[in-house]
Amino acid sequence: MIAALHLMIQGRVQGVGFRYGMCKQATMLGLEGWVRNCGDGSVEAVVVGPAEHVDMLLAWCWRGPPGARVAVVMRRAASVTEEDDALGGGFVQRPSL
Repeated sequence: MIAALHLMIQGRVQGVGFRYGMCKQATMLGLEGWVRNCGDGSVEAVVVGPAEHVDMLLAWCWRGPPGARVAVVMRRAASVTEEDDALGGGFVQRPSL
């Protein structure tokens, strides 16, 4: 079963390698999508792939890389537009907002 989630991660998640670490984890899990920093200090991502692997990445998001202090991980089902935009290019870092 394929899952698609839109994530907003808050806490100390910028300047600690969160995007790099998330890309590395997502690629190891065979997921597609993207991650970027937001102007409010949060990290935003869309993740698409097998539900079990999406769940594994979601668990990683609660820990993050060393130095991160994750306070909140908000998730919702990704819209069709976000899914289409996320597919076909692996898992990438997008420019910050």
